Amino acid sequence: MDEQSDAFMAEATRRNVLLAGGFALAAMVLPGKTSAAPPATSTEKRSEDMSFIKTEDGTEIFYKDWGPRDAQPIVFHHGWPLSADDWDAQMMFFLDKGYRVVAHDRRGHGRSTQTWSGNEMDTYAADVAALTNALDLRDAVHVGHSTGGGEVAHYVARAKSGRVAKAVLIGAVPPIMVKSDRNPGGLPIEVFDGFRAALVANRAQFFLDVPAGPFYGFNRPGAKVSQGVIDNWWRQGMMGGAKAHYDCIEAFSETDFTEDLERITVPTLVMHGDDDQIVPYADSAPLSVKLLKHGTLKTYEGLPHGMCTTHPEIINSDLLEFIRD
Repeated sequence: MDEQSDAFMAEATRRNVLLAGGFALAAMVLPGKTSAAPPATSTEKRSEDMSFIKTEDGTEIFYKDWGPRDAQPIVFHHGWPLSADDWDAQMMFFLDKGYRVVAHDRRGHGRSTQTWSGNEMDTYAADVAALTNALDLRDAVHVGHSTGGGEVAHYVARAKSGRVAKAVLIGAVPPIMVKSDRNPGGLPIEVFDGFRAALVANRAQFFLDVPAGPFYGFNRPGAKVSQGVIDNWWRQGMMGGAKAHYDCIEAFSETDFTEDLERITVPTLVMHGDDDQIVPYADSAPLSVKLLKHGTLKTYEGLPHGMCTTHPEIINSDLLEFIRD
């Protein structure tokens, strides 16, 4: 392990100790968490288009790696409970522009191992460090949506010098989602308890209701609803593991990214729709950009949480401008 991997795993171990016990609901329904997994130490290919890294605890992380190996890499980090496939519109666009595009399925999501442990931000970030080390990605632009934005902040704040050139947070969960005395504008914990209850009761139906309603703004009057987009969200969600998805709700809602944002030194673009019904705008993007040393806020009037899918022509153009600048 290098210094970066050691640092990530020390924090992951500390995080698991702090999280011991979890929620009362989790204790009743599901097994407890154990220590986080070490970073990946090997890569393997099952076929020409199925690539994985394997961590020391046996977790396999699926990834896509397209484009010239000498081109600047753009690494995409997906939201909950999706997969690398959620970035199709962006990966195809930037591949056509000559970039190397990389996206992985977070542990417990998509084609990666359906893990029962390590489903929290310290281990997510350690897995990203392992992937970037295995692929030797340097001067990369890390782009994260929603939960993936938290993962980007947590990784970039700790990344070894030379690994990261820029960062982008899109509809992202930082600084912190849950309401508290320190975050009075956040969402009540009961909202996230409701997510957990719905997932346990009927995950398949829950994963239809979210994209058909608030995620893409399809519940708004006059919205142009795409059944294909709804079905694709459901497909991605159901590929992952229920336990990992359950744990990830705590990770994206209760992790405080304030110190991560303050530590990031690379230029960072914060993109957020002001009609985001999943990660409310007022308690996220404007607060995050104030904590960043070199942050830029771009607000999209009337756009939903899933704007990368509903309005790729707008998002891709602005991403390209930021990356090239």
